[in-house]
Amino acid sequence: MPNTKYFRLGYGIIILLIIIYLGTKVDFIFRPIKVLFQTLFFPFLISGVIYYLLRPIVHFLQKRKVPKGLSILIIYLLFIGLGTVLMLWVGPELQKQFKSFIDNFPGLLDTLKQKVVGLRDTKWFSRFQENDYVTLDTVTSKLNAYINTNVSNLGNKITGILGIITNVATIVVTVPFIVFYLLKDGDSAPNGVLRFLPRLQAKEGKKILKDMDSALSSYIQGQAIVSFIVGVMMYIGYLIIGIDYSLILAIIAMLTNVIPFVGPFIAIIPALIIGFIASPFMALKVVIVAVVVQQIDGNLSSPYIMGRKLDIHPLTIILLLLVAGSMAGLLGMILAVPFYAVLKVIVSHTYRLYRLHKDKESVIDL
Repeated sequence: MPNTKYFRLGYGIIILLIIIYLGTKVDFIFRPIKVLFQTLFFPFLISGVIYYLLRPIVHFLQKRKVPKGLSILIIYLLFIGLGTVLMLWVGPELQKQFKSFIDNFPGLLDTLKQKVVGLRDTKWFSRFQENDYVTLDTVTSKLNAYINTNVSNLGNKITGILGIITNVATIVVTVPFIVFYLLKDGDSAPNGVLRFLPRLQAKEGKKILKDMDSALSSYIQGQAIVSFIVGVMMYIGYLIIGIDYSLILAIIAMLTNVIPFVGPFIAIIPALIIGFIASPFMALKVVIVAVVVQQIDGNLSSPYIMGRKLDIHPLTIILLLLVAGSMAGLLGMILAVPFYAVLKVIVSHTYRLYRLHKDKESVIDL
């Protein structure tokens, strides 16, 4: 049997595939691990994001000689106070708009149907009537069928909604405790892992973990600030043009902005629908607001806040979003960029160490 490097690599891949195949045949052994992962994934994911957002404040207080435990307690009390003030200030308006949206939802659907049907009389849409594959009748029938199906199945989804509420309640209860211990012991966690490695490998491992931490920290903190600024600007713009449910639409824009490139397009869809229901001119004003905000964000907010710390080409990000979205949906699109940033750090350091090792072997051979 050949014993070259490439054949050994091929053997390793074959053995790995055999192990994966055998693992699928005894999935009952791994089911508890799967359940454990699904249970802990979202609490630790949210806790990790909050940890990176709060850690700079803890470090700032520590530099002022405030003990770490007291710093975390101060931050918790501060955010509880800010959250209370925010809910007292924004909560009533958000509740009012949400209640109005729920109450007017059937009427909004009827109005949307009438608006779509009204397109029959427009000249620019009449050209589609000449197409045997795309006609107004087929479009409206599919739209009505989609709306009616989702509305009729709304009652069947109550159990799923209750399950989501239970999961959210679990996350709300567990996340503060996880964040507390992350803030308290998170900085020393890498040392606990690296102490099992030899000193030279531990030094390289510490550098890799530091770069991974820097990439995640830069992305999460910058993306949170940029998303908040975009949400505020969208809310101001929606107030200026006078669109209904402006606060809800601005919150949607803020949340979806965490998805690079694609997020703003997702955010504008509900705003366009609400604006189109009011009038075509209102829909046009929604587009103008979105374009102005994205121009400000693209030329001022993102460059100064996000910078180019991740050094990822825009085309690479788009391809990542396409692949991650097809594989894992919205969650995959949110996690694609930070996951790629961490993977890039690992691969670059691995290649650097490999080249260093090859250079040392070349020197020894000489």
